[in-house]
Amino acid sequence: MKCDMELNVCGLVCPVPALKTKKQLMKMRPGTVLKVITDYKPASESVPRDLAKTKHKHLGTDFIEDDEQWYMYFEAVK
Repeated sequence: MKCDMELNVCGLVCPVPALKTKKQLMKMRPGTVLKVITDYKPASESVPRDLAKTKHKHLGTDFIEDDEQWYMYFEAVK
């Protein structure tokens, strides 16, 4: 998926990935896409759940088996 910015939160545990994702999305222009990379499975579930409480849109999550990482995509909404 095409993204405008990447945020690597590998090595971080909840709730830090969600907090960093929210902070980054607040800085972005509406309509731009943020790719969030994590290696922590619980974050791949909690970040979209936490962001569902905001206006930002979760566009999907991909698991990259070779790297054992999750790529989460969010669209910034004002």
